[in-house]
Amino acid sequence: MGQVSDLNDFTRSEDVIDPTACAWPAREIAAAEAPVTAGTDRYMRAAAHAVARAALRELRQGPISPGAAVAPARPAYAPAVPASPAGAPASPVSPGSPGSPATPAGASADGGGVYVNPGWISGAPVLLLVGGGHNGADTLLAGGLLAHSGCAVTAVLATEHPHPVALEEARSHGVMVYGAGYRSDGEDDQDGADAAAAVEAFLVHGGLVLDGLTGIGATGPLRPDAVALIAPLVAVGPPGRRPLRVIAVDLPSGTGVDDGAVDGPVLAADRTITFTCLKGCLCLPPARHLCGSVEVVPLGLPAPLGPPIARRPVDGSLGDYLARSVPEPGTGDHKYTRGVVGLCAGSQSYPGAAVLAASGAVRAGAGMVRLAAPRRVEDLVLAARPEVVPTAGRSQALVLGPGIDPTDTARADELRDILSPTLVAASHRQGHVDDGAAGTAGTTPGRTAEAAPSGPPTVVDAGALSVLTDLLAENLTCTPLHVLTPHAGEAAALLMTLAGTAASADPPRDWDRERVEAHPALAARELSRLTGATILLKGATTLIAAPDHPLVSVDCGPGWMATAGSGDVLAGVVGAVLAGAAVRWEQGAADPAAHAAAVLDAVAAGVRLHALAGAYAAAVPQGVGGGTAGGHPIAALDIAAALGPARLELNWLQAVPHH
Repeated sequence: MGQVSDLNDFTRSEDVIDPTACAWPAREIAAAEAPVTAGTDRYMRAAAHAVARAALRELRQGPISPGAAVAPARPAYAPAVPASPAGAPASPVSPGSPGSPATPAGASADGGGVYVNPGWISGAPVLLLVGGGHNGADTLLAGGLLAHSGCAVTAVLATEHPHPVALEEARSHGVMVYGAGYRSDGEDDQDGADAAAAVEAFLVHGGLVLDGLTGIGATGPLRPDAVALIAPLVAVGPPGRRPLRVIAVDLPSGTGVDDGAVDGPVLAADRTITFTCLKGCLCLPPARHLCGSVEVVPLGLPAPLGPPIARRPVDGSLGDYLARSVPEPGTGDHKYTRGVVGLCAGSQSYPGAAVLAASGAVRAGAGMVRLAAPRRVEDLVLAARPEVVPTAGRSQALVLGPGIDPTDTARADELRDILSPTLVAASHRQGHVDDGAAGTAGTTPGRTAEAAPSGPPTVVDAGALSVLTDLLAENLTCTPLHVLTPHAGEAAALLMTLAGTAASADPPRDWDRERVEAHPALAARELSRLTGATILLKGATTLIAAPDHPLVSVDCGPGWMATAGSGDVLAGVVGAVLAGAAVRWEQGAADPAAHAAAVLDAVAAGVRLHALAGAYAAAVPQGVGGGTAGGHPIAALDIAAALGPARLELNWLQAVPHH
């Protein structure tokens, strides 16, 4: 596994990967932690205290009212206050004393530094779902702390081999234990039926569930006994619409730890408390959508040194990226120094897409938008956006394809003439991504550019994607400066076409929309490999893939944004951010070798800016992920109109310390 770096023990510089925003393969996390955790339970107890503190925060919100969604605290992704690895005492201290979960680390769970009366949680029902690994032990110890603080805690075991010390400690503090196959040494003789009955009894009143069934060592779906325990909890409804809240310990049990796959039933969490670093399932859909808000608790354990699977920048970091790409104009700036976007969009069939893309680019900060479109589209765009310039000229970034029907041969030929000069000659190399952890090397040939990226950053959207596949068949390829923006259906069509034309001894694997939605990380990486481009795979969580870089995961706002034209606005936003970045490159502010990484960051910033604008437009609380209830219907132009307030939000977050 190589060396590990204890990133929690020294001040991080900009070239050090932040473990609270990155996910590594489970086997590397386990290898990094093993030498430190061997022979001690101090980290297990520190983890239990972190879980107990999070549980008290949830309980202090009061009884759960089904149908009333509870917005998680902002930001949705943030490092938690470090839990001391010095270890908790074997018996929990009294509520209110230092180290008690009622008064964590010198501050209340609400962050105010004030003692909160434990009467807020006295008698609150808490259900522990316990497996046989370390997560099960963390959950039992946390349950003991909560029972000592006054909660009514019940544990149901999905294992015949619970952690013995944690189990007896939980029992000694009043936790009622029911086991699937568990046999106590005393008079109790519990079985699976008693465990199921305990779950049903909990549901009569509802309360808080701690999910500690599996951890990072588990693979595949849950076993039948665990499925039987969660089935009645899953049946009562999704988060915000059920009479209970769920905290997942380290990860929601049953999710694919590294790839985010969901191959069986999973109890969706309202909040996940994870330790040291993110895991793939906390970043990558579809598992990401079952995690709720995520807190990373640095216990003092080392993080792996190798490259991560994915990174998930917090909003403050995305504000940094946006400020670097599209900074506040100075006294010497003018429209050309703010970035010019060249837009080829709209057709007789879909003229409105050009209005939406132009509005996204203008509102996101482009100094000028140039439009190439038929006269009818020009007239429509100028009626809505008179500042758009319908003439050709030099642009720092191109946005190609919104609203262009690829069967319109005249428009397709225009796209081809614009897109073709931006591509480079291709050669073949070995390597592919398999169905395991993203980034694994394999044997299927892919493409690589023979020349370094040199053209303008180019957003390839909608109708331009079909034109691109034809050009790639002519032994051309993209560079990382090409940003492809497919949704799942478009990604499936691209993958089938490109895999069918790749020189390979193996037959191409079938791709359809369902498979892309089930394995989006694999799909994004495969598309990046086959094209050489940066891939923006749209969804409730957008994944951004670029050659030789970890995946970037960004939440994409409330469900109200799933409306016609939202993607056209996004294309314009990304074009504006890339144009701003290209201006900085022209001014010598970036090394050409760093352009690909800068594109990745700029695209992530554009995606989040678009998401926050959608949240503002729909009146959804800021900082909340895509699964949040509330708000109201919006149209795509509403998203464009809200880009200004969204930019102010990211500016503010960029000014708040977030490292």
